[in-house]
Amino acid sequence: MRFKVSQTLFFAAATLVLWTPGYSAERPGLLLSPADVEFIRQFRHESPAFSRVLEETATELDLYFETAPDVPEPVDAGGGYSHETHKRNGIAIHDAGIVYQLTGDETDARNAARLLLSYAEMYPGLGNHPQSRGSNPGRLFWQNLNESVWLTYAIQGFDAIQDTLSTAERDRVVSNLLRPMADFLSEGSPGTFDRIHNHGTWAVAAVGMTGYALDDEDYVRKALYGLTGEGDSGFIRQIDLLFSPDGYYSEGPYYQRYAMMPFLLFARSIEANDPELKIFEHREGILLKAIYACVDLSYAGLFFPLNDAIKDKGLDTVELRYGIAMAYALTGDSTLLSIAGLQSSYVLNGDGFRLARARDQGETSPFDYRSRMFRDGPEGRQGALAVLRSGDFSNEQALVLKATSQGMGHGHFDKLGLLFYDNGNEILTDYGAARFLNVEQKNGGRYLPENETWAKQTVAHNTLVVDETSHFSGRLSIAEQSHPEILFFDSTDEVQIASASMEDAYEDTSFNRTVALLDDLATDNPVMIDVLHASSSSEHQYDLPVHFNGHIVDTSHSLEPRISNLRPLGEANGYQHLWLRASTEVPAGENFSVTWLTENRFYTYTVAAQHDMEVFITELGANDPLFNLRREQALVFRVDSASSNWFVSVFEPHGEYNGSEEYTLNSAGLIEDVRFLREGASDVLGIRTGDGSQSILALSLDSDETTSHTVSLEGRPYSWNGFYAFFGEEFAEERELRD
Repeated sequence: MRFKVSQTLFFAAATLVLWTPGYSAERPGLLLSPADVEFIRQFRHESPAFSRVLEETATELDLYFETAPDVPEPVDAGGGYSHETHKRNGIAIHDAGIVYQLTGDETDARNAARLLLSYAEMYPGLGNHPQSRGSNPGRLFWQNLNESVWLTYAIQGFDAIQDTLSTAERDRVVSNLLRPMADFLSEGSPGTFDRIHNHGTWAVAAVGMTGYALDDEDYVRKALYGLTGEGDSGFIRQIDLLFSPDGYYSEGPYYQRYAMMPFLLFARSIEANDPELKIFEHREGILLKAIYACVDLSYAGLFFPLNDAIKDKGLDTVELRYGIAMAYALTGDSTLLSIAGLQSSYVLNGDGFRLARARDQGETSPFDYRSRMFRDGPEGRQGALAVLRSGDFSNEQALVLKATSQGMGHGHFDKLGLLFYDNGNEILTDYGAARFLNVEQKNGGRYLPENETWAKQTVAHNTLVVDETSHFSGRLSIAEQSHPEILFFDSTDEVQIASASMEDAYEDTSFNRTVALLDDLATDNPVMIDVLHASSSSEHQYDLPVHFNGHIVDTSHSLEPRISNLRPLGEANGYQHLWLRASTEVPAGENFSVTWLTENRFYTYTVAAQHDMEVFITELGANDPLFNLRREQALVFRVDSASSNWFVSVFEPHGEYNGSEEYTLNSAGLIEDVRFLREGASDVLGIRTGDGSQSILALSLDSDETTSHTVSLEGRPYSWNGFYAFFGEEFAEERELRD
């Protein structure tokens, strides 16, 4: 233990602890301790999986260091040779130090030392990176974020081997590399270091871990409490402000995964050096909640692609390998072992060993995926993300209602947006980010211009667009001032349901949305219900885009294809990127349905038209001269010149297509008709299947369970208390007998 508690301060409703340093020579002292090293060496034979990862890492290091690693002059942006080489070198320093500790092979220690000394020779002569942009330049990398990431790895390698260095070597590495880099990332980059943002988290973690490795009180204090030491910024403040009480991170799960890494690395280092801070108990264990939230905010191993997300990121990422291992070590929760089974490797520390050994000894139990609501905002008052699930894990449905805050600069303009998953696939899709990460030819691996012109725009998402303009006119400063309100959330055996409203996305238009998964219909699979209502004091054009993954096989209305006169659907706000491929008109009172095939299952999407409605089939790719956008497709439902409108949709998975065995089952859906009635603040949705059975979902925006509501549909009254009621086929049969 290096630092002792001396004083307690309270602010921002969180307990902050200040301490006085005390020196300890125990090495290593960050995420790997001498006790861990002894334990792993003694019992390594009990985990063949961990031994395999350790041996593979050692072999990779031998190959990497067969020739002296290159330490090139920093010239390239993300994805370029120098950028990628420095990334690999930082990880190699880390891995070599850890392998040295776990195997005792001094060759690894000397290899790590050689790289550290090479960087110590280069770093003092570096100015700002030639590809740097904006106010957060790096030196070794084009942005100081990457510099922080590099240091969090390299400092662990240094900490693991520093006792093998001569006094002169250690002084050279510390004086020419570690301190200059820590100074640059803190005092030299105050706009990043004191920022409440994932870039700031990486910076404080890098500087704080360096402080622990060098026994430097000043670095650790700045990292914990900000450059002023007052606690208005720094690591503790970031924990308090960036996570909701449910562990949701304001930028969404993709960036939660990325931001979790510095939180976890530094927290584990704090626990090792300042256990009196009880960092994993802070805010009722918020960091552990955040790890669990990352798992819950995924489907089939991939994160829900909210905001600026890269869609191929999921549970098998290095950040979640650390997170799952850490959470298991702290809780002993055997359900986390099933998540480890989705991961391809283990982290090489005491946490990783305990996780691997437990899996090897057969202690795994399934993770409890269930319907949950994740509040947003530090106090949980800035909307929420509702995740509705139905079915077992192998055939599970997941419905996501995004009613969260903006998510800072990485947020998209998609209030009350929707995603739907089934049968292992994303069915109603979200584009995520327009970016080819670390592909130098694509804007240096940075975000593409189309991230602003398409991916962030409202039409790129499954939610309401008014007058072809994005929510908040696409202005971040305005969007950050508002958030949706959660109206209702419930989960029972037969109904999973969530409802939210949005008042300020448009100047004179408000809208609310209720979504549900119904298990008890006369269909093969649970059915999704979506009721979106828009209201204004003046007339508007209302669009509902539905982005889908699949191949259209049938529509209820004949389509007019656009073959020789292909043109964009609009001129701005994302519409300029959508080719209009076909269209049709649906009279008021009719249903429009479309069936598509995704892998081996069919899906029928049925919309009840309140007013005359146009339906457009679109394809992404217009005004994209550099081919930066994926060729995806969407339906756009449009009602023109209405002061209010509801879009009522029923979505049915059904049937099977087997190309190998050459058979098709139930390619047509069972739902035949959808009827909808709104009386005041109450709604009734009737769903009739081909065999004549009917189910009713009744809704009210008044969630008070003591309030009674009655609405008639097709001459029949339906009464209920509270927010909703579901009347299935059994109810319908009883009513027929009474009538």
